[in-house]
Amino acid sequence: MSTQSTRVPHTRLSRLTRPLYAYAFLEEFVLLYPLYALLFTETGLSVLQISSLFVLWSVTSVLLAIPTGAWADVVPRHHLLALAPLLTGAGFASWLLLPSYGSFALGFVLWGAAGALSSGALEALVHTELSHRGAADRYATIMGVTRALGVAAVGTATLLAVPVMAHGGYALIGLASLAACALCALTGLALPESRPPRSGRAEEASAESAEPELGYLETMGLGLAEARGSRRVRTAILLVVIVTAFWGMLDEYLPLLVSSAGVATEDVPLVVLVVWICVTGGGLLAGPASRLSPRMFGALLALAAVAIATGALLGNAPGWILLGCGFGVCQMANVVADARLQDSITGSSRATVTSLAEAGRDTVTGASYLLYAGAFLVLGHPLTFALFAVPYLFAAVVTARGGRPRPADATG
Repeated sequence: MSTQSTRVPHTRLSRLTRPLYAYAFLEEFVLLYPLYALLFTETGLSVLQISSLFVLWSVTSVLLAIPTGAWADVVPRHHLLALAPLLTGAGFASWLLLPSYGSFALGFVLWGAAGALSSGALEALVHTELSHRGAADRYATIMGVTRALGVAAVGTATLLAVPVMAHGGYALIGLASLAACALCALTGLALPESRPPRSGRAEEASAESAEPELGYLETMGLGLAEARGSRRVRTAILLVVIVTAFWGMLDEYLPLLVSSAGVATEDVPLVVLVVWICVTGGGLLAGPASRLSPRMFGALLALAAVAIATGALLGNAPGWILLGCGFGVCQMANVVADARLQDSITGSSRATVTSLAEAGRDTVTGASYLLYAGAFLVLGHPLTFALFAVPYLFAAVVTARGGRPRPADATG
């Protein structure tokens, strides 16, 4: 009888989680984030020009998501994760050295490319490494902490940006941002990576396999074929898109919603802070939430939709708490939906399949900005917020009917 301890894989997780958590924090700990729109305005850009930069950013991410996802299934993923923040830093440097519309556009293209490189690759690396260590069941918990650290980093950078800007201006803000990008790249290189041989199906991949490894186009084709041919994967991708696209878009309009409810300008950040504390909590609770039954989790998503709509319509202190709780459940659902997608993938093109969900999310988010603007002209912020909470009722149905995913294996 074997006496091997089941605790051994878990005791080795710190080799993954330490650089992973550092990467997640440093990736978002960029002091330029809360100030770059101000830099654009001071350079003389119009609202239309700034909006065009956001569109360019989104289009770049969508166009590169699947090609870079397939690349992450061919080359070491931690190399791409190290390259991503370097591209972001190069974009920021161009903004600060040569502030103009052209350099801002270049920066957004580089930033969009960086986002495409990291999305899909990070999730695939973490899931594969956990599977290799016999701890795939920890994926939702670990990724929940990872996302929560990203939110905390944004909040910390926002708080620090004001005094740093007062003491050193954009030069010091830029240096601090570039330092964060460089440190993030180093932690990306420190991520461990265990990759099985790549072949068409998971059961064909073994250490003794004599089959040649797949090329780039073959890898992309297998990922697209799995997404097209597996109902479980298609459903999981759909759930990721619905759960992630809408509340992320609504977050951009949250200060405007709060202001429209009569909250004084100086108090708007306090309301936003309350909401984001709830979002951070949602990420930390993703692990326990992943163990809920599909029906229970679907009911939780439905309650989140009601909370977001009700909170937006109330427009007062209890309403903001409700809205924060709804957003917190959405953050929780982000991680759980991603875990469900990872557990549904059986082939070796894990990052390719994941990138399909990322591309779908970015496409829906981009379209939602236009839809929100149109709905706002007719309904105003509270009713438009309530309207965009409705998709979560559909997500609740998809979740409740989806059933539990199969246990994860070590592929991809």
